[in-house]
Amino acid sequence: MRDTITFLPEKVTGFPPVEYALEQPDGLLAVGGNLQVDTLVMAYQQGIFPWFNDDDPILWWSPSPRMVFTPGELHISRSLKKLLRKSIYQVTIDHDFPAVINRCAGTRQNSEGTWITSDMKEAYVALHNAGHAHSVEVWRSGNLVGGLYGLAIGKIFYAESMFSIENNTSKIAMAALSDQLCKWEFELVDCQVHSAHLESLGARLITRELFSDYLERYCSEASSCANWKQEWQWNDHR
Repeated sequence: MRDTITFLPEKVTGFPPVEYALEQPDGLLAVGGNLQVDTLVMAYQQGIFPWFNDDDPILWWSPSPRMVFTPGELHISRSLKKLLRKSIYQVTIDHDFPAVINRCAGTRQNSEGTWITSDMKEAYVALHNAGHAHSVEVWRSGNLVGGLYGLAIGKIFYAESMFSIENNTSKIAMAALSDQLCKWEFELVDCQVHSAHLESLGARLITRELFSDYLERYCSEASSCANWKQEWQWNDHR
């Protein structure tokens, strides 16, 4: 750890070690660079992600501790199981990535700041088109009412943002993601930072060092996923 941050050139050839991230603000590691596909993939492979507002330069973060959960071990409450059995909602994967990120951006603008900027949206749509970023959509009567998006590298999924227009629809998206990633033999889902919502679903905090160990081991391993585009269904035996 050190008490200064690295300023990246426009053409990024590498990031500083995550151990150099500041304690205050927690995890701030570098400033500058670009949001090109190769740069973003390189960052996520090291546990680094961009997070900044419209008026900021690009800020890169690696917080500690890190909020994660293991696919298949997400806590699904009795009430959520009951809701899933009713089959009110239809869940798909990778059917409308741009719509999901736009909804997530709108939610953040209304309640939590504007960090999903137009530049960020453009960058993550490019990641999706390149096969790295994916979305989960929750539909009711043909209307998009919940969802999430993130990146998949090897056997690690990096969850970026979620939204709910109706109660519990982001939880439905997380349940579908957890179940599908478990089938595909993913090892970990990164949720970045702590929230009570994530903790209620069974996510846990681990150290940056342990998180880096997971990345080193599993980012280079191939999952058993053959096709991301799916229509997901809840089965009662789970």
